[in-house]
Amino acid sequence: MNEKILVIEDEKKISDAITYALGREGYTFEVAYDGEVALEMISRFRPNAIILDVMLPGMDGYEILKHLRDKERIGVIMVTAKEDIVHKILGLELGADDYITKPFDMRELLARLKSLLRRIQKAEKKQESAKVSLGGIILYLNKRTAFTENKMLDLTPKEYDMLALLLANPERVYTREQLLDLVWGIDYIGGTRTVDIHVQRVRKKLGEKYEDVIQTVYGIGYKAIGGSSEN
Repeated sequence: MNEKILVIEDEKKISDAITYALGREGYTFEVAYDGEVALEMISRFRPNAIILDVMLPGMDGYEILKHLRDKERIGVIMVTAKEDIVHKILGLELGADDYITKPFDMRELLARLKSLLRRIQKAEKKQESAKVSLGGIILYLNKRTAFTENKMLDLTPKEYDMLALLLANPERVYTREQLLDLVWGIDYIGGTRTVDIHVQRVRKKLGEKYEDVIQTVYGIGYKAIGGSSEN
């Protein structure tokens, strides 16, 4: 078993119990006791899944979820003492995959973790050959790489997500508000000008030969044009 699990929990008794159980199951694990340290460990440790407490010193679990949006696929099980359905819904809407409420049975947590890891593995296998291509641009979705002919494009995560969305739905017109919602999330504090700036950057990276694949629909937003797309 090679899966790496990051436990983000400020109550040492709980984190010790979780890591003891993970160790017995053969997982590789690390522990963070606050949000700031957790973000650094996510980049360094590159976990397959995170067991995430909601109430943390400094930065809470919801803020960590927002930071995970730009990361590669990481499974998240949120752990909280709160039973309010609103908090559960908020966590799920921000990207958590599952939710468990304290106090919990360790066997249930491990079962949920195993189920989550199986779902991630199945999704990754399904996407091994998944790609989107349009007008000479090819995106390999599982690797999050993009090419024009044989040239790899250096795209930021949001540039990639926006380009993938447009190319996967050729001729569909997206308003700036829709792109802001789908790519950045409805709670993103930036305005629609963010979309325009990213479109300009993507066009520049595509180069003169391919920049017209992203078309401006004046007064509305943007769409992609070109040959057929493929998934």
